[in-house]
This record gives sequence, C-alpha cells and structure tokens, in this order.
Amino acid sequence: MPNQDNNSSPNSKKFEPYIKASQIIPEVTIKALVLGAIISVVFGVANAYLALKFGMTVSASIPAAVISMAVLRSIYSKKNVTVLENNIVQTVGSAGESLAAGITFTIPAFFIWAADTEMIAMGYMHEVSKTQIFWMSMLGGSLGILLMIPLRKYLVDKEHGKLKFPEGTACAEIITAGDEGGSKAKTVFMGLGLGAVYKALMVIGRFWNESPGYDFKGLLKGGTIGIDASPALVGVGYIIGPRIASLMLAGAVMGYLGISPLLAFIGEQIPGLIISPGDIPLSDMNPAQLRNSYIKYLGVGAVAFGGTISLVKSIPTIISSFSSGFRQLFNRGSGNDENTPRTDRDIPMSVVLIGALLIVTAVWLLPGTELHFLGALLAVLFGFFFVVVSARIVGLIGSSSNPVSGMTIFTLLVTCMILLQFGIDGVNGMITAMSVGTVVCIAVCMSGDIAQDLKTGYLLGATPRLQQWTEFVGLFFPALAMGLALYLLGDAFGWVETVDTPNPLEAPQANVMATIVKGVIGGNIPWTPIIVGAFLALGIELLGINSLPVAIGLYLPISLSTPLMLGGLVAGGIKKITKGKELFKKRQENGILFASGLVAGGSLIGVLSAGLIAGIPDFKTFCKDYNDISFITGEFGQILSLIMVFGLAFTLFHVAKSFGKK
Repeated sequence: MPNQDNNSSPNSKKFEPYIKASQIIPEVTIKALVLGAIISVVFGVANAYLALKFGMTVSASIPAAVISMAVLRSIYSKKNVTVLENNIVQTVGSAGESLAAGITFTIPAFFIWAADTEMIAMGYMHEVSKTQIFWMSMLGGSLGILLMIPLRKYLVDKEHGKLKFPEGTACAEIITAGDEGGSKAKTVFMGLGLGAVYKALMVIGRFWNESPGYDFKGLLKGGTIGIDASPALVGVGYIIGPRIASLMLAGAVMGYLGISPLLAFIGEQIPGLIISPGDIPLSDMNPAQLRNSYIKYLGVGAVAFGGTISLVKSIPTIISSFSSGFRQLFNRGSGNDENTPRTDRDIPMSVVLIGALLIVTAVWLLPGTELHFLGALLAVLFGFFFVVVSARIVGLIGSSSNPVSGMTIFTLLVTCMILLQFGIDGVNGMITAMSVGTVVCIAVCMSGDIAQDLKTGYLLGATPRLQQWTEFVGLFFPALAMGLALYLLGDAFGWVETVDTPNPLEAPQANVMATIVKGVIGGNIPWTPIIVGAFLALGIELLGINSLPVAIGLYLPISLSTPLMLGGLVAGGIKKITKGKELFKKRQENGILFASGLVAGGSLIGVLSAGLIAGIPDFKTFCKDYNDISFITGEFGQILSLIMVFGLAFTLFHVAKSFGKK
C-alpha cells in the first residue's frame, strides 16, 4: 500500500501513489470496460431486488475489485493486467449498486400510487415507462458525477489524511494486494454459489419455507415473530455487524412485540373500537393488519425523523463542504494543461459547466415528470447542495452510513411546501415533487460512489479524468436494465397488498416517501401516528443512540430484522474468539467477501424467480403465497427452514474463522 501521509499541511511530505505520475501504464482498456459493465449490471440488479424486498443495499466496490483481479488474471497473464485496469473495473462495476439505491428509494413511489385505490379516485393515471426510468437515471446520475468533479481536488487530494474514504481505501488495499486476488475471489464465488443454490432450493424448489413465523395468542395476542430465511439477509447482517443489526431488531421488537400487542389489548377491552386510519375494529385485526394500519405509520414518522436528525448532525460538514465546493468550482483551473501531472488531470471545467447546463435543460424538458422550470430549478439546487454534503460524508464515515434517505426526505418536504406556495398541488404536484426527489436521490448516490472511486484512484495513481469518463459507462448499462428490473419485480410480487399479491415488495424508503408526498400535497396524511413515531425516534436519540436503524427496524416486518441479527451475531462471534487485531482483520475480510457472495447469489436467484413468476402464470400460482407450507416438505418445512438458515450462518462463521488455519 502506498505511503499514506496523515499530515495534509503544505510542509508535509508529498504523498506518493502506488503508480507514480511519471509512469504510463494501461488504464482504460476494452477488457476492463466490458468486465466492469457486466459487474455493474449484475450487482445493480441484485441490489435493486435487495432494496425493494428488504430495504437495503450492499456496496459492490470490494467484490468488484476482487472479481476483477480473479477474472482478468485467469484470462490474461499477470504481466498483461495492471492495477489501474483493475481500478477501472471497480470504478465502472460499483456504479450499478449506487444507481440501484437511488432508483429503488424513489421511483417505486409512482407504482405504489398507481396501485392505490385512493390515488386512482383522485384521478392518478400517471405511468412511469422504462424509457423515463432510463432518462431519470442518466440525468440524475450524470448530474451527481459532474458536480463531484470540481470537489475532487479538495476532498480527495487536499483533505488526504483527514477524510479516510473507508470503502475507497479498502479497494485500493485489495487491488495492491495483487497475488492475493485469486484466493479472495474464490471466497466470493463460494459464497455466490452457495447463496444461489440455497435460494433456488427454497424459492424455486420449495423444499422449505422462505419465511417461517408465528402469531402469538393469549397474553401477547397481536404480536408476531418470524425469520426470513434468506442468504442475502444473513450476509447483509454480517457486513453491517452486530451493532446496527441489534438496533434494527430493537425497533422491530418495540413495534411487533410491544406496541402491536398493546393495540390488540386495547381492542379487547373496548369491543368494536375503530381507530383511524384503520377501518375495522382493533379486536378483529391480525398482526399484519395492525402493522399496515398503525405500525407502518409509526415507522414512517420515525424514519423521517431519524433521517432528518442524521442530516442535522452533519450541519458543520454541510457548511464547510458547501463553501469549499463553491471555492473549488469558481477558483480552480481546468487542470488539464501539459504541465499538470497525470494524476491531477480532471475533465475540463468547461465540459463540467456545459454538461450541467445541458442536464438542467434536459431535466426541465423530460416528458412525463411535470418538471417545469421551478421543478428543474429545485432539482438542480438540492442536487448540488446534497452532492457536496454526500461526498464529504462518505469521506468521513463511508457510503453505508451516508443518510441518503434523510437528504431525499428533506428535499421532498421542502419541495412540497414550495410547490404549494406556487399553487402547484394535487396529482401534478405529487408527480413534480417525486420527480425532483428522484433526480436528487440518484445524484447524491452517484456522487458518493464516484467520491470513493476517486479516492481509490488517488491512492493507486490513476488518472482522474479517465475514471470520471468511465463512471458514465458504469451508469449507462445498469440504467438500461433498471426499468426492466422494476417492472419484472413489480409484476412478480406487486407493490401493495391485495388478494393476488399477499406479500408485496416492501420498498420501505419509497413507501415512506410516497406517504409523505401524498400526505403533504393532499392534506390527508395521518399525522398523529407519524408524529408519535417521530417522538419515539427522538426518545431514542436522547438516549445517545442513532435512531435511524431503530426506525427502519420499526418500519420493516420483524422477519427481516431477525436474519440480520443472526448474521450480525456471527460477525460478533468472530470478533469474540479472535485474538490479535491483524488476525481479526483478515478473518473479518474473509467473512465479508463470503457474505458479499451470499448477498449476490441470493439476490440474483430472487430476480430469476421474479422473472419466472412474471413470465409463467402457472409458476406464479404455484408460488403465490411465500408463507404457505412448503410443497415438498409439508409441515416440517417450518422447522427445516430454521435448520437451514442456522446452518447457513454456521457455514459463514466457519469460512470466516478458517483464515489462518492450514
């Protein structure tokens, strides 16, 4: 690894990257672009499924770096593959996951409204086509990439040693490891294969239940417990660790084993009691109905507050980043003259400004979004503001902790209020607000991704201009696939609960945003449970605990938090039994690589099963209820499901622990 200078003062020793600026070696090659594009689409689609089904995404940067070295060096000799080619692969490959987050957090709101009977009664007939999804992806993503370019010199170079960019630094370490790439890639592919086979046997083969659960009777009537036996969720739990997993489970326990039984108890004491927004007596509601009528809105309030408070905590960062961004935008040169070192050449500022202007115009003229001049102006203003914030935050704490949802919710709230002041309301106002939120969310996600990629390139000695251009390649190909993926998953699982779709896609972030926009514009939002949820989150914050993971656990079904906790316990167990920081670091990395494979394998089979359900009517009938007793194993399917998911966790533990053994 290159010498990382922790002192960024002018008198400190100048940083020397792994490949010096004077060295000219291949970077952007056909093989690097093709492999990067494939990885970008695969991890983009997998993360789209993961986000819509479970409400989260997993970084693709590290797996992309590992797969790059394994694939390229298995096809070409080591001397014919450079570290800068591997860097281009991970730059292109990681873009798909970021785009998936931006799209799945926002665009499903349009589909949710289209399936909402109340919205249909209001005259909502808006359809988001695959073409519109593509163009919103390209415009929002390109805006995020372009607006990050003026910030690179300051955030990546000048702040080196202060801003760690954890994922970007980790990718640089993996790529410079060189010969270790083969063994690390083997671990990723082992996880991918196991996750795919496990998920196929469970979902397509129906050998055991996907989500065994139990609804309590008696004293805890109204409460429920369960576990989604998914390899993707166990892998995600390992990656996020026991702390975040336990906070999410705490929110789920509070909602589904605390508040829900309390509501059922009140209903039994007052027979026939109906409390809005519910429309049947409390005493007649099962746990699922209690969630849809009350717990969900508590979760909306808690998530909105948790996201906003995360943003408020970042105010010092926002102010410094915003002012620095303006200075860098207007004061620096193009950085592309002959005397500029190769490692300091960016896309010319003239191209950045003209490109941003063209994007603003295209956003304004994009049909079907109701983004008139005011909407386009809001999208660009919020986009630039939060791109600066996002790039700084990922440098400090990493992409996984970037409060993208909070930034988007804040954007939507302010946008709705501004639109109402200008008399833009009703269905058109909702479409405008959500279109603004979509462009901003995608821009923020992509800016965080390119910030990490540029840090990796800075440490390795890449040419920034080449990385910036190839980031557009990483955006283009998954943008083509995302519309198809959303339609495929929506046709398979549905967006709202009906007789035909009893277990729809959760899409928690998009549901929260759809609820907020509909409520603020339409004036019919159930404010009381939302405000109560916000105060629950405030109470958690006053305890000194980050409320956002707890709020997400409160919003999601408890069956999604329990497998995360299982994976988190495995990670905690590895830490507990490992002596020595260096050995723990290696075991943890081993586990993360295997867990990333589980996530990718399980998610890809999930997308495949969605394709079968959408394309083959008989298969959809066969799998119409994912909580039914398994077709093959009968009533033993519930028990077998628990055995299999705990066996999966044990395998993950064994693989992580195996590092250091002969």
